[in-house]
Amino acid sequence: MTFSQNADANVFFSCWKSPSNIALIKYWGKSGNQIPANASMSITLKEAYTLTRIKAGLIRNGGGPEVEFRFEGEINEAFGGRIESFLKSVVSYLPFLKEARLEIESGNNFPHSAGIASSASAMSALALCLCSLEKEITGLETGMEAFLRKASFIARIGSGSACRSVYGGIPVWGSHKAVEGSDNEYAVPLSFDLHPVFSEIRDTILIVDPGQKKVSSSVGHNLMKGHAYADARYKQAESNLTAMLVALKQGDWDTFSLITENEALSLHAMMMTSRPGYLLMHPNSLIIIEKVIEFRKQSGSAICFTLDAGPNVHLLYPTGETEKVRPLIDELKVFCHKGTAIDDTMGSGPEKLNCR
Repeated sequence: MTFSQNADANVFFSCWKSPSNIALIKYWGKSGNQIPANASMSITLKEAYTLTRIKAGLIRNGGGPEVEFRFEGEINEAFGGRIESFLKSVVSYLPFLKEARLEIESGNNFPHSAGIASSASAMSALALCLCSLEKEITGLETGMEAFLRKASFIARIGSGSACRSVYGGIPVWGSHKAVEGSDNEYAVPLSFDLHPVFSEIRDTILIVDPGQKKVSSSVGHNLMKGHAYADARYKQAESNLTAMLVALKQGDWDTFSLITENEALSLHAMMMTSRPGYLLMHPNSLIIIEKVIEFRKQSGSAICFTLDAGPNVHLLYPTGETEKVRPLIDELKVFCHKGTAIDDTMGSGPEKLNCR
């Protein structure tokens, strides 16, 4: 793809670094255009991120968007096809795309198969780049709050969990009576400050299996339609989120742990009791969970676990307990693929970069 050489008036750039996230309150089941069956809450990570750069040129025939996509330096037709479909699905919200040709370069600072939700970081970074380009190309002026809300809205269409990665800390996606401004179409940051005990949460990700899941999340969401326990699950998630908000305000780590683990196990229970049922946890996932519970009983540690829709286990604990839990993490690495564990922490959200 060749961009106009008539320089700056016809060529625009945008570059964002956006992180992944790990859900505390899970959403499992959706309808329509990525509308969640229940509200969810997540921790935005810091060190696991996607870096995306877009060079945009203008075309005048209205046949856009035209796309060339490179993932970690290589043209990737499979990813490119998904990106092109996504862009076409958001043209009505970003009309400038009709007259745009885009060179998109993207890459993760973590392995694509590392057990971290790369779609959340990738689609949030892409959405932020697109919304930045809209401002530059059209001269649209909005405040940061409106900008982030639109980016979250656009990211959601590409990947539900991506809408939460637009914000740092602990954001919420989905309408919930206890969360001010919450909506099914975009995520929102919490309207209160976290208790200091939650200001520095660490996440050590134990990579039990880096391979592709046997059942995709899209298939799993669809299996919630007509699920015998779906309604009870959605009520449980609403109740858990309400209680989690109180815990985050009051500094109640015990309740935080109880809800976080309950949500993880409930998520996998929904998978096992689907029709057909399926398992995404591995035997080593269960061994790790049992050892974490036993360590907590013996040591009094605040450590707890969660899992996304896969076998890899996230260990959450206060930064002040890093040395206390290190022997446990070293012990658990034997149950990981090639002993792989990735250390991360709660982050402040995406960052716009200068990429000219």
